[in-house]
Amino acid sequence: MAAENGSATALVSGPVPRITSLLIKPASALCNLDCEYCFYLDRAGDPYQDRGRRTMSPATLERLVAGYLAYSFPVSTFSFQGGEPTLAGLDFFRRLVQLQQHYGRPGQTVGNSIQTNGVLLDSGWCELFRRYHFLVGLSIDGPEEVHDRYRFDRQHQGSWARSMRGLRRLQQHGVDVNVLCVVSEANVRRAAEVYRFFRSLGVEHLQFIPLAEFAPDGSPLPFSIQPDDYGAFLAELFDAWWPERSRVRVRFFDNVAEAIAGIKPGCCTMHDSCDSYAVVEYNGDVYPCDFFVQSSWKLGNVESDSWPEIARRQRRETFAGKKRVAHAECAVCDYRHICHQGCPKLRHAARQRFDDLDWFCGAYKRIFAHAVPPLAEEIRMMTARRTAPETR
Repeated sequence: MAAENGSATALVSGPVPRITSLLIKPASALCNLDCEYCFYLDRAGDPYQDRGRRTMSPATLERLVAGYLAYSFPVSTFSFQGGEPTLAGLDFFRRLVQLQQHYGRPGQTVGNSIQTNGVLLDSGWCELFRRYHFLVGLSIDGPEEVHDRYRFDRQHQGSWARSMRGLRRLQQHGVDVNVLCVVSEANVRRAAEVYRFFRSLGVEHLQFIPLAEFAPDGSPLPFSIQPDDYGAFLAELFDAWWPERSRVRVRFFDNVAEAIAGIKPGCCTMHDSCDSYAVVEYNGDVYPCDFFVQSSWKLGNVESDSWPEIARRQRRETFAGKKRVAHAECAVCDYRHICHQGCPKLRHAARQRFDDLDWFCGAYKRIFAHAVPPLAEEIRMMTARRTAPETR
């Protein structure tokens, strides 16, 4: 793979897409849970095999904030993930906003978000999130028996009660919160039930991530879902959501609607290339994607490289092009303008081949056939209302 990726310092010439957001791992893959389906556990090619304490240093954080705010004017987006990012500590995030205030320039917009299991959230965390307008994504997979099937700690104790406590605290403090639900064998046949559960909690922003991890021989691991099941899940979810579409946001359906309307979707899976964001590890190492944190794809380090240099690395261009690797079925698909051949991770994971179909290709074809016509009609009607002449 190293030969394919070329030199770590080679630069491309001509216009280069900017890195529009960062996914920052202040505690790397460290976590206070031990979820059975976690893709970080014993991942081949992980350059950070030492499972000791790994958190971002104050110096690296300052270099990261200063460099990125100088590079990404007028909008800078910092997203924190893990592992579990709250393991970096509350003082880390207090320092973060101080640095953003110090290095930000007049007219510059800075956005912060964090994805967490919610276990450590207390009033201090919630007050910080509310005061500085963090968008908080909370990982909950559904009702207790669903969530706890795979999401437990090292003592094999379920985490549902602790995550729910975190959700209640966020809501009590008025923090902007959405729920991220992993679609696994625990809930893939319960779409409407899971949706109604989240709605009963007052959640109005939902994100569903399909689970597909593979053994070395290319077979899906037991908690992974099959494409047919995921397609049925999405269709059932769409039908449950559709009557509430004016007040509930489901990210996947929002992204499909954006693609239909000719707007670049918020989800990188539906982009035409993989170059919109970058991953920053705890030690400042930079990678093009969280699923490819491997030495052969390293783009640089914030301590020694500028963001313009990182953006122009040949490895970044090479990785971005993996999204465009042709497959015969994609060339004749009616929905290629929506999915753009799917996610490289889900093409590459089973057989280590970027030219395979996305594992969930069949699921996407099913939901697009089900959801695109009503979404397109909704968009047409909204456009007509906006452009209609005003009458008196």
